[in-house]
Amino acid sequence: MAHSSTGRPLRSLGAVSLGTAFLVAVTGCTSSKTATASGGSTITVGTTDQVTSLDPAGAWDAGSGTIESEVYATLLSVKNGATEVSPDLSTGIKLTGPKEYTVTLRKGLKFANGHELTSSDVKFSFDRTLKIADENGPSSLLYNLASVAAPTPTTVVFTLKSANDTLFPQVLSTAAGYIVDEQTFPADKILDDKSIVAAKPWNGPYGVTSYDKNSLVSFSENSAYGGQLGTPKTKNVQLKYYTDASNLKLDVQQGTIDAVYRTLTTADLSDLAKKKDIKVHTGSGNGIRYIVFDFNTQPYGTKTKNADKAKALAVRQAVADSVDRAQLAQQVYKNSYQPLYSSVPDGLTGADDSFKSLYGDKKGGPDKAAATARLKAAKVSTPVTLNLQYNSDHYGSSSADEYALVKTQLEATGLFKVNLQSTEWTQYGKDRVKHLYPLYQLGWYADYLDADNYLSPFYSANSWVANDYDDPAVRALIKKEETETDAAKRADLLKEVQDKAAAQVPLLPLLQGSTAIVTRSEVGGVPAELTSAYTFRWAGLAKK
Repeated sequence: MAHSSTGRPLRSLGAVSLGTAFLVAVTGCTSSKTATASGGSTITVGTTDQVTSLDPAGAWDAGSGTIESEVYATLLSVKNGATEVSPDLSTGIKLTGPKEYTVTLRKGLKFANGHELTSSDVKFSFDRTLKIADENGPSSLLYNLASVAAPTPTTVVFTLKSANDTLFPQVLSTAAGYIVDEQTFPADKILDDKSIVAAKPWNGPYGVTSYDKNSLVSFSENSAYGGQLGTPKTKNVQLKYYTDASNLKLDVQQGTIDAVYRTLTTADLSDLAKKKDIKVHTGSGNGIRYIVFDFNTQPYGTKTKNADKAKALAVRQAVADSVDRAQLAQQVYKNSYQPLYSSVPDGLTGADDSFKSLYGDKKGGPDKAAATARLKAAKVSTPVTLNLQYNSDHYGSSSADEYALVKTQLEATGLFKVNLQSTEWTQYGKDRVKHLYPLYQLGWYADYLDADNYLSPFYSANSWVANDYDDPAVRALIKKEETETDAAKRADLLKEVQDKAAAQVPLLPLLQGSTAIVTRSEVGGVPAELTSAYTFRWAGLAKK
Protein backbone atom coordinates (compact mmCIF):
# COMPACT_ATOMS: atom_id res chain seq x y z
CA MET A 1 0.00 0.00 0.00
CA ALA A 2 1.14 3.34 -0.60
CA HIS A 3 2.46 4.64 0.79
CA SER A 4 4.86 5.34 3.18
CA SER A 5 8.27 3.98 4.06
CA THR A 6 15.33 -0.59 7.48
CA GLY A 7 16.78 -3.56 5.48
CA ARG A 8 18.21 -6.62 3.83
CA PRO A 9 17.82 -7.73 0.21
CA LEU A 10 14.41 -9.00 -0.76
CA ARG A 11 13.76 -12.44 -2.13
CA SER A 12 13.63 -12.75 -5.88
CA LEU A 13 10.03 -12.63 -7.02
CA GLY A 14 8.79 -12.69 -10.58
CA ALA A 15 5.43 -11.82 -12.10
CA VAL A 16 2.47 -13.91 -11.07
CA SER A 17 1.99 -16.80 -13.43
CA LEU A 18 -1.47 -17.58 -14.70
CA GLY A 19 -0.61 -21.14 -15.43
CA THR A 20 -2.57 -24.15 -14.27
CA ALA A 21 -1.11 -24.13 -10.76
CA PHE A 22 -2.14 -20.51 -10.21
CA LEU A 23 -5.67 -20.99 -11.45
CA VAL A 24 -6.10 -24.02 -9.23
CA ALA A 25 -4.80 -22.03 -6.28
CA VAL A 26 -7.33 -19.25 -6.70
CA THR A 27 -10.38 -21.28 -7.57
CA GLY A 28 -10.49 -23.35 -4.40
CA CYS A 29 -12.82 -22.48 -1.53
CA THR A 30 -11.24 -21.75 1.84
CA SER A 31 -12.91 -22.16 5.23
CA SER A 32 -13.48 -18.80 6.88
CA LYS A 33 -13.66 -20.02 10.49
CA THR A 34 -10.26 -21.30 11.48
CA ALA A 35 -9.69 -20.02 15.02
CA THR A 36 -11.53 -19.23 18.22
CA ALA A 37 -11.53 -15.72 19.65
CA SER A 38 -9.74 -15.49 22.97
CA GLY A 39 -12.59 -14.43 25.23
CA GLY A 40 -12.79 -10.80 26.26
CA SER A 41 -9.07 -10.05 26.04
CA THR A 42 -7.99 -6.87 24.27
CA ILE A 43 -4.78 -6.12 22.40
CA THR A 44 -3.72 -2.48 22.20
CA VAL A 45 -1.51 -1.39 19.30
CA GLY A 46 0.35 1.92 19.40
CA THR A 47 1.38 4.05 16.44
CA THR A 48 2.65 7.51 15.55
CA ASP A 49 1.07 7.25 12.10
CA GLN A 50 -1.99 9.25 11.08
CA VAL A 51 -5.26 8.44 9.32
CA THR A 52 -6.15 10.42 6.22
CA SER A 53 -9.54 8.87 5.53
CA LEU A 54 -11.56 5.72 6.22
CA ASP A 55 -12.96 5.89 2.69
CA PRO A 56 -10.94 3.48 0.51
CA ALA A 57 -11.39 5.73 -2.52
CA GLY A 58 -9.75 8.66 -0.73
CA ALA A 59 -6.71 7.19 0.97
CA TRP A 60 -3.66 5.21 -0.10
CA ASP A 61 -1.31 5.67 2.82
CA ALA A 62 -0.09 3.31 5.52
CA GLY A 63 -1.88 5.09 8.38
CA SER A 64 -5.28 4.82 6.74
CA GLY A 65 -4.43 1.37 5.39
CA THR A 66 -3.75 0.02 8.88
CA ILE A 67 -7.45 0.44 9.66
CA GLU A 68 -8.86 -0.20 6.20
CA SER A 69 -7.11 -3.55 5.85
CA GLU A 70 -8.86 -4.77 9.00
CA VAL A 71 -12.39 -3.50 8.32
CA TYR A 72 -12.68 -3.93 4.54
CA ALA A 73 -12.06 -7.07 2.52
CA THR A 74 -11.06 -7.80 -1.06
CA LEU A 75 -12.04 -10.45 -3.60
CA LEU A 76 -8.53 -11.91 -3.43
CA SER A 77 -5.87 -11.44 -0.77
CA VAL A 78 -2.42 -12.70 0.17
CA LYS A 79 -2.01 -14.77 3.31
CA ASN A 80 0.91 -13.83 5.50
CA GLY A 81 4.06 -15.50 4.25
CA ALA A 82 2.56 -16.22 0.84
CA THR A 83 3.46 -14.42 -2.37
CA GLU A 84 0.45 -15.32 -4.51
CA VAL A 85 -3.14 -14.21 -4.14
CA SER A 86 -5.89 -16.60 -3.07
CA PRO A 87 -9.69 -16.28 -2.66
CA ASP A 88 -10.98 -14.04 0.11
CA LEU A 89 -14.53 -12.77 -0.49
CA SER A 90 -14.53 -14.83 -3.67
CA THR A 91 -14.33 -18.54 -4.32
CA GLY A 92 -12.05 -18.03 -7.29
CA ILE A 93 -11.01 -16.14 -10.39
CA LYS A 94 -10.74 -17.36 -13.98
CA LEU A 95 -9.27 -15.90 -17.13
CA THR A 96 -12.30 -16.16 -19.42
CA GLY A 97 -10.91 -14.18 -22.33
CA PRO A 98 -7.73 -12.38 -23.40
CA LYS A 99 -9.06 -9.22 -21.75
CA GLU A 100 -11.53 -10.74 -19.30
CA TYR A 101 -11.43 -12.10 -15.75
CA THR A 102 -14.49 -13.63 -14.09
CA VAL A 103 -14.76 -13.77 -10.31
CA THR A 104 -17.30 -15.79 -8.34
CA LEU A 105 -18.34 -14.51 -4.91
CA ARG A 106 -18.92 -16.63 -1.85
CA LYS A 107 -22.63 -17.08 -1.13
CA GLY A 108 -24.36 -15.37 1.77
CA LEU A 109 -21.89 -12.51 2.22
CA LYS A 110 -23.03 -9.58 4.34
CA PHE A 111 -21.72 -6.33 5.71
CA ALA A 112 -21.70 -5.78 9.47
CA ASN A 113 -24.79 -3.58 9.13
CA GLY A 114 -26.78 -6.51 7.73
CA HIS A 115 -26.77 -5.37 4.09
CA GLU A 116 -26.13 -8.15 1.58
CA LEU A 117 -22.80 -8.06 -0.22
CA THR A 118 -23.35 -8.94 -3.87
CA SER A 119 -21.72 -8.42 -7.24
CA SER A 120 -23.56 -5.09 -7.42
CA ASP A 121 -21.47 -3.81 -4.50
CA VAL A 122 -18.32 -5.04 -6.22
CA LYS A 123 -19.12 -3.24 -9.46
CA PHE A 124 -20.09 -0.12 -7.50
CA SER A 125 -16.79 -0.16 -5.57
CA PHE A 126 -14.54 -0.26 -8.64
CA ASP A 127 -16.67 2.15 -10.68
CA ARG A 128 -16.67 4.57 -7.74
CA THR A 129 -12.90 4.53 -7.21
CA LEU A 130 -12.32 5.23 -10.90
CA LYS A 131 -14.97 7.97 -11.03
CA ILE A 132 -13.75 9.84 -7.96
CA ALA A 133 -10.07 9.39 -8.90
CA ASP A 134 -8.98 11.10 -5.69
CA GLU A 135 -5.39 12.33 -5.88
CA ASN A 136 -4.59 10.63 -2.58
CA GLY A 137 -6.52 7.49 -3.49
CA PRO A 138 -5.55 4.22 -5.23
CA SER A 139 -7.36 4.70 -8.54
CA SER A 140 -4.10 4.64 -10.53
CA LEU A 141 -3.76 0.93 -9.69
CA LEU A 142 -6.78 0.32 -11.92
CA TYR A 143 -4.89 1.56 -14.98
CA ASN A 144 -5.96 -1.40 -17.11
CA LEU A 145 -9.59 -1.73 -16.01
CA ALA A 146 -12.03 -0.86 -18.81
CA SER A 147 -15.33 -1.92 -17.21
CA VAL A 148 -16.99 -4.10 -14.58
CA ALA A 149 -20.19 -6.12 -15.06
CA ALA A 150 -22.37 -7.95 -12.54
CA PRO A 151 -24.41 -10.46 -14.60
CA THR A 152 -25.57 -12.43 -11.52
CA PRO A 153 -25.53 -11.67 -7.76
CA THR A 154 -22.42 -13.81 -7.32
CA THR A 155 -20.64 -13.20 -10.65
CA VAL A 156 -18.38 -10.29 -11.51
CA VAL A 157 -16.75 -9.81 -14.93
CA PHE A 158 -13.77 -7.48 -15.29
CA THR A 159 -12.97 -6.32 -18.82
CA LEU A 160 -9.46 -4.95 -19.30
CA LYS A 161 -8.02 -2.46 -21.75
CA SER A 162 -5.02 -4.63 -22.69
CA ALA A 163 -4.77 -8.38 -23.11
CA ASN A 164 -2.50 -10.77 -21.21
CA ASP A 165 -2.50 -8.77 -17.97
CA THR A 166 -1.17 -11.34 -15.50
CA LEU A 167 -0.90 -8.70 -12.75
CA PHE A 168 -4.62 -7.94 -12.51
CA PRO A 169 -5.40 -10.62 -9.88
CA GLN A 170 -2.74 -8.98 -7.72
CA VAL A 171 -4.39 -5.59 -8.23
CA LEU A 172 -7.65 -7.04 -6.89
CA SER A 173 -5.88 -7.72 -3.58
CA THR A 174 -4.74 -4.11 -3.11
CA ALA A 175 -6.26 -0.97 -1.60
CA ALA A 176 -7.98 -0.40 -4.94
CA GLY A 177 -9.83 -3.67 -4.42
CA TYR A 178 -11.65 -2.98 -1.13
CA ILE A 179 -15.35 -3.74 -1.50
CA VAL A 180 -17.67 -1.11 -0.02
CA ASP A 181 -21.40 -0.99 0.70
CA GLU A 182 -23.24 0.79 -2.11
CA GLN A 183 -26.07 1.61 0.31
CA THR A 184 -23.63 3.59 2.46
CA PHE A 185 -21.09 5.27 0.19
CA PRO A 186 -21.95 7.99 -2.36
CA ALA A 187 -20.96 7.15 -5.93
CA ASP A 188 -19.23 10.44 -6.72
CA LYS A 189 -17.55 11.79 -3.58
CA ILE A 190 -15.55 10.79 -0.51
CA LEU A 191 -17.59 9.98 2.60
CA ASP A 192 -16.49 11.48 5.91
CA ASP A 193 -15.17 9.20 8.65
CA LYS A 194 -17.99 9.93 11.11
CA SER A 195 -20.66 8.86 8.63
CA ILE A 196 -18.74 5.70 7.72
CA VAL A 197 -18.38 4.61 11.35
CA ALA A 198 -22.07 5.26 12.02
CA ALA A 199 -23.12 3.15 9.01
CA LYS A 200 -21.05 0.07 10.01
CA PRO A 201 -20.22 -0.97 6.41
CA TRP A 202 -17.53 -3.41 7.55
CA ASN A 203 -16.79 -6.63 5.69
CA GLY A 204 -13.32 -7.42 7.05
CA PRO A 205 -12.30 -9.40 10.14
CA TYR A 206 -12.94 -6.41 12.43
CA GLY A 207 -15.36 -3.51 12.69
CA VAL A 208 -14.88 -0.11 14.32
CA THR A 209 -16.86 0.24 17.55
CA SER A 210 -15.63 3.69 18.62
CA TYR A 211 -13.66 6.28 16.70
CA ASP A 212 -11.67 9.24 17.97
CA LYS A 213 -9.64 10.06 14.88
CA ASN A 214 -5.89 9.93 15.35
CA SER A 215 -6.39 9.50 19.09
CA LEU A 216 -8.02 6.16 19.94
CA VAL A 217 -9.96 3.68 17.79
CA SER A 218 -11.64 0.54 19.16
CA PHE A 219 -12.38 -2.57 17.11
CA SER A 220 -14.27 -5.79 17.70
CA GLU A 221 -14.61 -9.01 15.74
CA ASN A 222 -16.95 -8.74 12.74
CA SER A 223 -18.97 -11.95 12.77
CA ALA A 224 -20.26 -11.17 9.27
CA TYR A 225 -16.81 -11.57 7.71
CA GLY A 226 -16.69 -14.62 5.46
CA GLY A 227 -13.20 -14.47 4.00
CA GLN A 228 -10.03 -16.52 4.24
CA LEU A 229 -8.46 -14.76 7.25
CA GLY A 230 -10.95 -16.47 9.55
CA THR A 231 -12.19 -15.54 13.00
CA PRO A 232 -9.76 -13.27 14.87
CA LYS A 233 -7.91 -14.95 17.73
CA THR A 234 -8.42 -11.79 19.79
CA LYS A 235 -11.93 -10.37 19.77
CA ASN A 236 -11.10 -6.77 20.69
CA VAL A 237 -8.31 -4.51 19.49
CA GLN A 238 -7.51 -0.89 20.24
CA LEU A 239 -5.36 1.40 18.12
CA LYS A 240 -3.78 4.20 20.15
CA TYR A 241 -2.12 7.18 18.50
CA TYR A 242 0.96 9.02 19.74
CA THR A 243 2.48 12.34 18.69
CA ASP A 244 5.79 11.57 20.42
CA ALA A 245 7.68 8.36 19.64
CA SER A 246 9.41 8.47 23.04
CA ASN A 247 6.04 8.15 24.79
CA LEU A 248 5.16 5.26 22.49
CA LYS A 249 8.39 3.51 23.44
CA LEU A 250 7.78 4.10 27.16
CA ASP A 251 4.25 2.69 27.03
CA VAL A 252 5.21 -0.56 25.31
CA GLN A 253 8.14 -0.90 27.67
CA GLN A 254 5.85 -0.49 30.70
CA GLY A 255 3.14 -2.75 29.30
CA THR A 256 0.50 -0.04 28.79
CA ILE A 257 0.25 -1.16 25.17
CA ASP A 258 0.89 -4.60 23.68
CA ALA A 259 2.42 -3.82 20.28
CA VAL A 260 3.93 -1.02 18.20
CA TYR A 261 3.44 -0.61 14.47
CA ARG A 262 5.00 2.54 12.98
CA THR A 263 7.19 4.20 13.99
CA LEU A 264 10.02 4.16 16.54
CA THR A 265 13.53 5.51 16.05
CA THR A 266 16.42 3.16 15.33
CA ALA A 267 17.90 3.99 18.73
CA ASP A 268 14.61 3.14 20.50
CA LEU A 269 14.32 -0.16 18.64
CA SER A 270 17.88 -1.06 19.57
CA ASP A 271 17.20 -0.30 23.22
CA LEU A 272 13.91 -2.21 23.32
CA ALA A 273 15.53 -5.26 21.73
CA LYS A 274 17.62 -5.62 24.90
CA LYS A 275 14.54 -5.92 27.15
CA LYS A 276 13.66 -9.48 28.17
CA ASP A 277 9.88 -8.90 27.99
CA ILE A 278 9.98 -7.15 24.61
CA LYS A 279 10.38 -8.62 21.13
CA VAL A 280 11.51 -6.49 18.18
CA HIS A 281 10.56 -8.18 14.92
CA THR A 282 12.68 -7.18 11.92
CA GLY A 283 13.72 -8.63 8.59
CA SER A 284 13.76 -7.99 4.89
CA GLY A 285 11.44 -5.36 3.56
CA ASN A 286 9.83 -3.95 0.45
CA GLY A 287 9.60 -0.37 1.71
CA ILE A 288 11.48 2.46 0.02
CA ARG A 289 12.22 6.08 0.96
CA TYR A 290 12.78 8.75 -1.68
CA ILE A 291 12.66 12.43 -2.61
CA VAL A 292 10.16 13.70 -5.19
CA PHE A 293 10.85 16.63 -7.50
CA ASP A 294 7.73 18.59 -8.38
CA PHE A 295 8.13 19.43 -12.07
CA ASN A 296 5.98 22.56 -11.61
CA THR A 297 7.62 24.21 -8.63
CA GLN A 298 11.18 22.82 -8.36
CA PRO A 299 13.96 25.26 -9.35
CA TYR A 300 13.34 26.22 -12.99
CA GLY A 301 10.10 24.20 -12.92
CA THR A 302 7.38 24.72 -15.53
CA LYS A 303 5.29 27.03 -13.29
CA THR A 304 8.18 29.15 -12.00
CA LYS A 305 8.99 32.60 -13.37
CA ASN A 306 12.35 31.42 -14.73
CA ALA A 307 11.11 28.10 -16.15
CA ASP A 308 13.76 26.19 -18.06
CA LYS A 309 13.52 22.43 -18.68
CA ALA A 310 17.25 21.97 -19.32
CA LYS A 311 18.22 23.79 -16.13
CA ALA A 312 15.54 21.98 -14.12
CA LEU A 313 16.92 18.63 -15.31
CA ALA A 314 20.48 19.69 -14.46
CA VAL A 315 19.40 20.57 -10.91
CA ARG A 316 17.75 17.19 -10.43
CA GLN A 317 20.76 15.36 -11.82
CA ALA A 318 23.19 17.38 -9.71
CA VAL A 319 21.23 16.51 -6.57
CA ALA A 320 21.45 12.86 -7.61
CA ASP A 321 25.24 13.29 -7.95
CA SER A 322 25.51 14.73 -4.45
CA VAL A 323 23.62 12.45 -2.02
CA ASP A 324 25.47 9.83 -0.01
CA ARG A 325 23.05 6.96 0.60
CA ALA A 326 25.56 4.81 2.49
CA GLN A 327 26.11 7.63 4.96
CA LEU A 328 22.35 8.02 5.45
CA ALA A 329 21.94 4.30 6.04
CA GLN A 330 24.80 4.09 8.53
CA GLN A 331 24.58 7.36 10.48
CA VAL A 332 20.80 7.69 10.75
CA TYR A 333 19.61 4.08 10.63
CA LYS A 334 22.64 2.05 11.76
CA ASN A 335 22.35 0.06 8.51
CA SER A 336 18.84 -1.15 9.31
CA TYR A 337 18.14 0.47 5.94
CA GLN A 338 20.20 -0.16 2.81
CA PRO A 339 21.12 2.23 -0.02
CA LEU A 340 18.63 2.21 -2.90
CA TYR A 341 19.64 3.04 -6.47
CA SER A 342 16.32 2.59 -8.26
CA SER A 343 12.63 2.95 -7.48
CA VAL A 344 12.51 -0.87 -7.58
CA PRO A 345 14.06 -2.45 -4.44
CA ASP A 346 17.01 -4.75 -4.76
CA GLY A 347 15.86 -8.38 -4.75
CA LEU A 348 12.77 -8.02 -6.93
CA THR A 349 12.98 -9.52 -10.39
CA GLY A 350 13.79 -6.73 -12.83
CA ALA A 351 15.44 -4.41 -10.30
CA ASP A 352 18.28 -2.40 -11.81
CA ASP A 353 20.71 0.00 -10.10
CA SER A 354 20.14 2.72 -12.68
CA PHE A 355 21.10 5.62 -10.40
CA LYS A 356 24.40 3.99 -9.46
CA SER A 357 25.58 3.80 -13.08
CA LEU A 358 24.34 7.27 -14.01
CA TYR A 359 25.27 9.52 -11.09
CA GLY A 360 27.93 10.42 -8.55
CA ASP A 361 31.11 8.38 -8.70
CA LYS A 362 29.26 5.65 -10.69
CA LYS A 363 29.86 3.28 -7.78
CA GLY A 364 27.06 4.46 -5.50
CA GLY A 365 28.89 7.35 -3.85
CA PRO A 366 28.59 11.13 -4.36
CA ASP A 367 30.76 13.19 -6.70
CA LYS A 368 30.92 16.95 -6.31
CA ALA A 369 32.82 17.39 -9.58
CA ALA A 370 30.10 15.62 -11.56
CA ALA A 371 27.40 17.77 -9.97
CA THR A 372 29.40 20.94 -10.63
CA ALA A 373 29.92 20.01 -14.28
CA ARG A 374 26.21 19.39 -14.87
CA LEU A 375 25.16 22.74 -13.44
CA LYS A 376 27.93 24.60 -15.29
CA ALA A 377 26.99 22.98 -18.62
CA ALA A 378 23.38 24.07 -18.15
CA LYS A 379 24.48 27.58 -17.09
CA VAL A 380 22.79 27.26 -13.70
CA SER A 381 23.84 29.90 -11.16
CA THR A 382 24.91 28.50 -7.81
CA PRO A 383 24.10 28.01 -5.04
CA VAL A 384 20.67 26.75 -6.08
CA THR A 385 17.97 27.20 -3.42
CA LEU A 386 16.11 23.96 -2.68
CA ASN A 387 12.93 24.06 -0.59
CA LEU A 388 12.76 20.53 0.80
CA GLN A 389 9.77 19.24 2.76
CA TYR A 390 9.73 16.18 5.02
CA ASN A 391 7.36 14.52 7.48
CA SER A 392 8.09 12.93 10.85
CA ASP A 393 4.76 11.60 12.15
CA HIS A 394 4.17 9.33 9.15
CA TYR A 395 7.71 8.35 8.21
CA GLY A 396 9.07 8.31 11.74
CA SER A 397 10.86 10.87 13.89
CA SER A 398 14.20 9.74 12.41
CA SER A 399 13.15 11.61 9.28
CA ALA A 400 14.35 14.80 10.96
CA ASP A 401 17.86 13.35 11.25
CA GLU A 402 17.65 11.85 7.75
CA TYR A 403 16.78 15.13 6.08
CA ALA A 404 19.15 17.17 8.21
CA LEU A 405 21.92 14.94 6.86
CA VAL A 406 20.61 15.28 3.27
CA LYS A 407 20.77 19.06 3.75
CA THR A 408 24.34 18.78 5.07
CA GLN A 409 25.39 16.58 2.14
CA LEU A 410 23.93 18.92 -0.47
CA GLU A 411 25.23 22.12 1.09
CA ALA A 412 28.71 20.62 1.55
CA THR A 413 29.10 20.74 -2.24
CA GLY A 414 28.70 24.53 -2.22
CA LEU A 415 26.18 24.11 -5.03
CA PHE A 416 22.96 24.21 -3.00
CA LYS A 417 21.24 26.14 -0.23
CA VAL A 418 18.60 23.90 1.39
CA ASN A 419 15.59 25.18 3.29
CA LEU A 420 14.08 22.36 5.36
CA GLN A 421 10.46 22.32 6.51
CA SER A 422 8.25 19.70 8.16
CA THR A 423 4.46 19.29 8.06
CA GLU A 424 2.07 16.88 9.81
CA TRP A 425 0.86 14.05 7.60
CA THR A 426 -2.84 14.98 7.53
CA GLN A 427 -1.88 18.31 5.92
CA TYR A 428 1.12 16.95 4.02
CA GLY A 429 -0.99 14.79 1.71
CA LYS A 430 -3.20 17.74 0.79
CA ASP A 431 -0.34 20.14 0.18
CA ARG A 432 1.86 17.94 -1.98
CA VAL A 433 -0.84 17.26 -4.59
CA LYS A 434 -1.41 21.03 -4.82
CA HIS A 435 2.26 21.42 -5.84
CA LEU A 436 3.15 23.37 -2.70
CA TYR A 437 6.36 21.40 -2.14
CA PRO A 438 9.14 21.83 -4.76
CA LEU A 439 11.02 18.82 -3.31
CA TYR A 440 9.53 16.47 -0.75
CA GLN A 441 9.87 13.18 1.06
CA LEU A 442 7.73 10.16 0.26
CA GLY A 443 7.86 6.46 1.02
CA TRP A 444 6.26 3.36 -0.42
CA TYR A 445 5.32 -0.19 0.50
CA ALA A 446 4.33 -2.60 -2.23
CA ASP A 447 0.69 -3.36 -2.88
CA TYR A 448 1.93 -6.52 -4.59
CA LEU A 449 5.45 -7.89 -4.82
CA ASP A 450 6.29 -7.11 -8.41
CA ALA A 451 8.57 -4.48 -9.94
CA ASP A 452 5.58 -2.96 -11.75
CA ASN A 453 4.15 -1.77 -8.43
CA TYR A 454 7.20 0.48 -8.06
CA LEU A 455 6.88 1.84 -11.59
CA SER A 456 3.29 2.35 -12.73
CA PRO A 457 2.14 4.28 -9.60
CA PHE A 458 5.14 6.60 -9.95
CA TYR A 459 5.46 7.11 -13.68
CA SER A 460 1.94 6.73 -15.09
CA ALA A 461 0.01 9.70 -16.47
CA ASN A 462 -2.17 9.88 -13.32
CA SER A 463 0.69 9.10 -10.97
CA TRP A 464 0.00 8.85 -7.24
CA VAL A 465 3.17 10.88 -6.78
CA ALA A 466 1.36 13.73 -8.59
CA ASN A 467 4.53 15.65 -9.52
CA ASP A 468 3.49 16.25 -13.15
CA TYR A 469 6.18 14.01 -14.59
CA ASP A 470 4.81 12.44 -17.74
CA ASP A 471 6.94 10.75 -20.39
CA PRO A 472 4.99 8.97 -23.16
CA ALA A 473 7.96 6.69 -23.93
CA VAL A 474 8.19 5.54 -20.31
CA ARG A 475 4.42 5.02 -20.15
CA ALA A 476 4.54 2.94 -23.33
CA LEU A 477 7.30 0.74 -21.91
CA ILE A 478 5.32 0.23 -18.69
CA LYS A 479 2.29 -0.81 -20.70
CA LYS A 480 4.44 -3.34 -22.57
CA GLU A 481 6.00 -4.88 -19.46
CA GLU A 482 2.60 -5.23 -17.80
CA THR A 483 1.42 -7.58 -20.54
CA GLU A 484 4.70 -9.26 -21.57
CA THR A 485 4.49 -12.99 -20.85
CA ASP A 486 8.12 -13.81 -21.68
CA ALA A 487 10.07 -13.42 -18.42
CA ALA A 488 13.38 -12.47 -20.05
CA LYS A 489 11.79 -9.88 -22.35
CA ARG A 490 9.84 -8.45 -19.44
CA ALA A 491 12.99 -8.10 -17.35
CA ASP A 492 14.60 -6.15 -20.20
CA LEU A 493 11.56 -3.86 -20.42
CA LEU A 494 11.61 -3.25 -16.66
CA LYS A 495 15.30 -2.29 -16.84
CA GLU A 496 14.62 0.07 -19.73
CA VAL A 497 11.85 1.79 -17.78
CA GLN A 498 14.16 2.30 -14.80
CA ASP A 499 17.02 3.58 -16.96
CA LYS A 500 14.85 6.09 -18.85
CA ALA A 501 13.19 7.36 -15.68
CA ALA A 502 16.49 7.61 -13.80
CA ALA A 503 17.95 9.74 -16.59
CA GLN A 504 15.18 12.30 -15.90
CA VAL A 505 15.14 12.00 -12.07
CA PRO A 506 11.44 12.58 -11.35
CA LEU A 507 12.23 11.08 -7.97
CA LEU A 508 15.46 10.29 -6.14
CA PRO A 509 15.55 6.88 -4.39
CA LEU A 510 17.46 6.88 -1.11
CA LEU A 511 16.89 3.81 1.06
CA GLN A 512 15.10 0.48 1.21
CA GLY A 513 14.05 -1.67 4.13
CA SER A 514 11.15 -2.62 6.37
CA THR A 515 9.19 -1.30 9.31
CA ALA A 516 9.94 -3.09 12.57
CA ILE A 517 7.08 -4.44 14.70
CA VAL A 518 7.47 -4.43 18.47
CA THR A 519 5.41 -6.70 20.76
CA ARG A 520 5.30 -7.61 24.39
CA SER A 521 6.60 -11.15 24.93
CA GLU A 522 3.13 -12.45 25.78
CA VAL A 523 1.74 -11.43 22.38
CA GLY A 524 1.95 -14.10 19.68
CA GLY A 525 1.13 -14.10 15.99
CA VAL A 526 4.03 -12.06 14.57
CA PRO A 527 6.97 -13.95 13.02
CA ALA A 528 10.33 -13.37 14.71
CA GLU A 529 11.81 -12.58 11.30
CA LEU A 530 9.64 -10.55 8.94
CA THR A 531 9.81 -11.47 5.26
CA SER A 532 9.16 -9.07 2.42
CA ALA A 533 5.77 -10.76 1.97
CA TYR A 534 4.63 -10.20 5.57
CA THR A 535 1.76 -7.80 6.28
CA PHE A 536 0.87 -6.83 9.85
CA ARG A 537 -2.66 -8.11 10.39
CA TRP A 538 -4.51 -8.42 13.68
CA ALA A 539 -6.56 -11.57 13.10
CA GLY A 540 -3.64 -13.80 14.08
CA LEU A 541 -2.62 -11.87 17.20
CA ALA A 542 -3.26 -13.38 20.63
CA LYS A 543 -2.02 -12.96 24.20
CA LYS A 544 -0.64 -16.01 25.92
